[in-house]
Amino acid sequence: MKKILIVEDDVSIHSALEELLQEANYKTYNAYSGTEAMLLLEKEKYDLILLDLMLPAINGEKIIEKVNDTPIIVLSAKISSEDKVNCLMAGACDYITKPFDSKELLARIEVQLRPKVKSPRILKYKELELLNDNRTLLVCSKRISLTKTEYAILKQLLLNPTQVITKNKLLDLISVDTEDCDENSMRVHISNLRKKIRNYTENEYIESIWGIGFKIKE
Repeated sequence: MKKILIVEDDVSIHSALEELLQEANYKTYNAYSGTEAMLLLEKEKYDLILLDLMLPAINGEKIIEKVNDTPIIVLSAKISSEDKVNCLMAGACDYITKPFDSKELLARIEVQLRPKVKSPRILKYKELELLNDNRTLLVCSKRISLTKTEYAILKQLLLNPTQVITKNKLLDLISVDTEDCDENSMRVHISNLRKKIRNYTENEYIESIWGIGFKIKE
């Protein structure tokens, strides 16, 4: 049974979340302040955290900064783009504004808790085919050699073709394959990838989401 920590100081919302998750067969743990959440996180490992931002003592933003090994979905009444961008850039996996739809929340939780699957040997998207065994990209059947970092970036984007991947998250994901990349050099690698793809097609495949990250362009 997956363990979810609910960090919410509003008792009525907290109770509703607890009931919803338990009915969905999740084991719930409760924190009503940032301090209480940090104490629990020191003692226990959770599969996911549902996090309010406006908390007593330690606010939600500080918790995001301190937690780097557990998926965090933010549930907040803050609706500004700046708040969303800041949380995603800090490491949150998702951001849902209050009031929220229960079915949507459960769906987003399920997405975050899905087991990680092994990458297929070939990743295909429209005119692109990425061969996992030799770091080769086929664009309209034309063969392109990729650097280690270019390959790692494109692989993560193609594994999640409908999702925006934040810059921090993308750096974390590609660190498995390459350790020589930071935010500045990542922009250069992505620019080089775009140029290589553009040599064989007029279609743009890597989209920048301003202030957040990147995704495969639909």
